[in-house]
Amino acid sequence: MAMSSTPNILLSLFSIHFMLSLVKINEAKVPAIIVFGDSSVDAGNNNYIPTIARSNFEPYGRDFNGGHPTGRFSNGKIATDFISQAFGLKGAIPAYLDPSYSISDFATGVTFASAGTGYDNSTSNVLSVIPLWKELEYYKDYQTKLKANLGDGKANDIIKDALYMISVGTNDFLENYYAVPGRSSQYTIKEYENFLVGIAGNFTKALYDLGARKISLGGLPPMGCMPLERTGNLMGGSECVNSYNNLAAEFNSKLNDLVIKQNKELNGIDMVFSDPYGIMLDIIQKPAFYGFEVTGVACCATGMFEMGYACSRTNPFTCSDADKYVFWDSFHPTEKTNAIVANHVVQTSLAKFF
Repeated sequence: MAMSSTPNILLSLFSIHFMLSLVKINEAKVPAIIVFGDSSVDAGNNNYIPTIARSNFEPYGRDFNGGHPTGRFSNGKIATDFISQAFGLKGAIPAYLDPSYSISDFATGVTFASAGTGYDNSTSNVLSVIPLWKELEYYKDYQTKLKANLGDGKANDIIKDALYMISVGTNDFLENYYAVPGRSSQYTIKEYENFLVGIAGNFTKALYDLGARKISLGGLPPMGCMPLERTGNLMGGSECVNSYNNLAAEFNSKLNDLVIKQNKELNGIDMVFSDPYGIMLDIIQKPAFYGFEVTGVACCATGMFEMGYACSRTNPFTCSDADKYVFWDSFHPTEKTNAIVANHVVQTSLAKFF
């Protein structure tokens, strides 16, 4: 135990020190963080739409401020909350559809993300969630409200200098292509990857046309190591599903190529590729170094409930210490894992924005 906890403590202390030092250096370079994507960055938008893809019930949020479920698919904060904090902004980015927040709250950060969505419109249909194009419509609405609240000048400064973060894509493969009939009969897997990359390029170009200049395009995690996939891999001894991991790595390479291409084509854009794959795989392969004990099983009760998306309402048993677990539920990391991944992304791809 002592061996695994020591690096964990050192890592936590380093992370806190690093984030605080960044805040002191350049507090105002990024005035807001604006987020698009899926459950990895949804802070509760799905609470306000008719879908089963929600996490507004216990045990979710048990380690969040106040100990209440917020709609985040975690026991506490998600990665974008930690990233916001690192930039000297608020410690939790609110959901746009949450009526308890106003445009003045959203001026320094907002998420339009919807759990269960993807690049592909047909992915959002699987669980009846907000498609990516609708997230963009909400963002246009946000711009209008921001200008009305702050005036065109100040609002345009925020729009231009904000950091735009996109985290989406896992559901396109695991909840759509490999789970329901349709796309797999229309596209080979490589054709589907290219189809999604095309949508990603159109989305980042649309953001650019709306004034965004600093954009982080997020990659996929090693999705074959999610507990749901490992549980189903009986023939492979419940190990990570290598074919899914290889697919994620291949797709990430194509997204990175897109970033390089658009940086050349779009004048004044500063886009980066934020890759969670390597750090997540390292955590899973060397858990003790990061202070983890369990990698293949989730902290909360899992199974096929809500397509494996969430803990079960009817059996809210959870482990006593989520910090020992890499995954909170069968799809999503614990708050501690989110903090480590966020810290890695801040130090690598996002460092240039400080």
